[in-house]
Amino acid sequence: MNNDIFPCLWYDGEAKESAEFYCNVFGGKITADTPVVMNIEIFGQKLMLLNGGPHFTKNPSVSLMIICDTEDEVQKYWDQLLDGGVALMPLDAYSWSKKYGWVQDKYGVTWQIFLGEKASEQKMVPTLMFIHENNGKAMEAMELYTKTFPNSKIGNILKYDDGSEGHPIPEPAENIQHAHFEIDGYSFFCMDNSYDHPFDFNEGISMVVMTDDQEQTDKYWNTLTSNGGRESMCGWLKDQYGFSWQIVPKRLIQLMSDPDQAKAQKVVQAMMKMQKIIIADLENAYNS
Repeated sequence: MNNDIFPCLWYDGEAKESAEFYCNVFGGKITADTPVVMNIEIFGQKLMLLNGGPHFTKNPSVSLMIICDTEDEVQKYWDQLLDGGVALMPLDAYSWSKKYGWVQDKYGVTWQIFLGEKASEQKMVPTLMFIHENNGKAMEAMELYTKTFPNSKIGNILKYDDGSEGHPIPEPAENIQHAHFEIDGYSFFCMDNSYDHPFDFNEGISMVVMTDDQEQTDKYWNTLTSNGGRESMCGWLKDQYGFSWQIVPKRLIQLMSDPDQAKAQKVVQAMMKMQKIIIADLENAYNS
């Protein structure tokens, strides 16, 4: 499983409280504890929680699907996540699962709790919903992502039938009802949806990609910001669908973690002025 790729959840001060809650719900552990960044591990997978301020709010355009082995496991997670949260789809039997529910928890994170077979070894799978002007582009997005990253593939694809029986809004038959893809061995699900939801992709949930060197950093950055993507600051970008990525060289983390606080602070100050992260400029700041 690739732990160089992982979701980042944006918070306004509640990251530690949320981290403790998820570790309690899923049986995970906290692996980094700072005022700004909390890292946790659940099911052997990394999740980053960022105290970034009030600027962005998490929403269901990106949810985390938990694939469960038993009905009791589904019920256990559902009961805890629903406490203080809201059910988006009630826990019930559906055509795709004997026991499934979609819940937004008290911290604004959205979970799909699903009884069924895993598509890979991952138990927690980020799920992207392509809506509004992105509706119908899930297939195109999967092709872009799997061409950008190594060790990538598109897996099973389920398209809406003509008429979309059982769906509140008819969907074009060629739209993706559910699909699985992998980038560098990390699994995602995605879907198209024609409903006019009051939300869309934003920085509230992003994907972090840790890179080995500048060449890899440049490749991912340049590809994802092309064709209507947008550069942001400190390694953040939006791709052409408005989905947020953080392209982060591993060397940045090493330099920022230096026990010499003065040197580490110089690296942080240099990084704060960058859009794409330039490793050589970080090294220069460190050695200055």
